[in-house]
Amino acid sequence: MLDEPVRKIMQKKKMLTARPAELVAKAAQRMAGRNVGAMLVIESGRLMGIITERDIVFRVVAKGLDATRTRVAEVMTANPITIEADRPFGYALVVMHHEGFRHLPVVKEGKAVGIISARSALDPELEEFASETSRRKHFAQMAAKRTGE
Repeated sequence: MLDEPVRKIMQKKKMLTARPAELVAKAAQRMAGRNVGAMLVIESGRLMGIITERDIVFRVVAKGLDATRTRVAEVMTANPITIEADRPFGYALVVMHHEGFRHLPVVKEGKAVGIISARSALDPELEEFASETSRRKHFAQMAAKRTGE
């Protein structure tokens, strides 16, 4: 699993995006509605930042800001570190651990294509998928050897 490219593991279906001018309250509602902890901030097709549940708690709520008046751009992490879609998932985990965050935008040729989460490493369904993929490869190799003999 750690050698798998990030593109195979990233949360494509759950990737939410926001515009920098979106209100934090609206962004938080959309995140809650989709049960995700982060969203990418995109403007004119360009990745501008990332806003996470921690950003909302620490940069809005803890500072007494009004989420119904605060814009995403004011509290997002601008110009976030990214990872290329073809890099190994293990490398993404190292980057997240080293930098101290749990979400990492995934890019392909400079364009945001998804988001990877440290939680992906703990997902039992993902582990089962990786095990099943490995078993299938093994059986395919065994079958190929038998027909090739």
